[in-house]
Amino acid sequence: MKGWVPMAPVENALDDDDLDLVAALQRAPRAPLSLLAQALGVSASTVGRRLARLESNRLLRVIGQVDLSVSGESTPWHVWVTAAPGRADDVARRLVALPEAAHVAVTAGQADVYCVVQPARRTETHDLLTRRVGALPGVRSTRTALVLRADTKSDSWRLPRLTADQHRLLAEYAAQDGDPAPDGTDRPARLAGDELRTLRLLAADGRMTAAQVSRELGIGRSTAYRVTQSLLQRELIRPRVEIEPALLGYALEAVVALTVSPGGVGEAARTLARHPSARYVSTNAGPFSVVHQGVFRDEAGLAAFLTREVADLPGVLSSDVSVVLRALRRHWLDREDGRLANAPGPADQGRDSTPRPEGDTDQWECSAHDDT
Repeated sequence: MKGWVPMAPVENALDDDDLDLVAALQRAPRAPLSLLAQALGVSASTVGRRLARLESNRLLRVIGQVDLSVSGESTPWHVWVTAAPGRADDVARRLVALPEAAHVAVTAGQADVYCVVQPARRTETHDLLTRRVGALPGVRSTRTALVLRADTKSDSWRLPRLTADQHRLLAEYAAQDGDPAPDGTDRPARLAGDELRTLRLLAADGRMTAAQVSRELGIGRSTAYRVTQSLLQRELIRPRVEIEPALLGYALEAVVALTVSPGGVGEAARTLARHPSARYVSTNAGPFSVVHQGVFRDEAGLAAFLTREVADLPGVLSSDVSVVLRALRRHWLDREDGRLANAPGPADQGRDSTPRPEGDTDQWECSAHDDT
């Protein structure tokens, strides 16, 4: 895979202090080192060294997830692929090569490969699903479902390690760093100028400060601060921690796709979205009305989820479970053996490893060549 440098295996790469830092960053991704140190009871230099090590080893990265309203044209599709015998890995690699592929994993179960794709425009959906995905060499058949609503997203999932006091301290900062905009504030479908350029920088580095934005873009610090806070307040960009679940002790990952009677879809989605395993839950149009992407510490955890929580949901007609064997891409970030793709610098923002929006249209594409 382009850009990869062989490195040591990542098994047991994180110790308890690393895990505490990850949990703190999940709660407040943009918190300064001094606040993270205060919450964790260590020095700021210790936190800085740990974070730098995790980033340099490509185990962790704080990115900015761009909101769909920035583009507003397309929404994601779940795709389950049945591959020819022995072709699952090859199909997955070909899917990773598609710029519309946000998530790609080799799986076991009814599907050999599971992916999430997002066409740049609605008019491109037919070609993407039927030709560019469905007709890939090695693909025998596909099943697809259109995401109608995300009931929870992976940036909401938290590693349960913080005490109440730690949680409170970090939550107070997170609430201040980009307080939600007042009701009624417009969330424009198109951005331009300094807003668009700042959005791109924050998408690649969710911890970038206003001072850094000022230097990178050559604008005044007060302007950089105002634009950064405006993007955060309007939730046009949401900082999030990217790290493989297995490094956090969640060795088992599954995509549970449910067919639910129409009257039970809403309750099923809301219930599953509250489950501690939920990294992403969506309501869909297609063969599966609710999809739950979950992480579990072991097989016993998945068994309990399927036989208790799922079994108790009213209106569930059938379920389909795809167990993730290997994730090649998440949120447009390529992975290999638990490591993330090299983070692009400000001059490299058009590369594939730059996180894209939840809806990627001309607005992002134009800025990528001239900024999901």
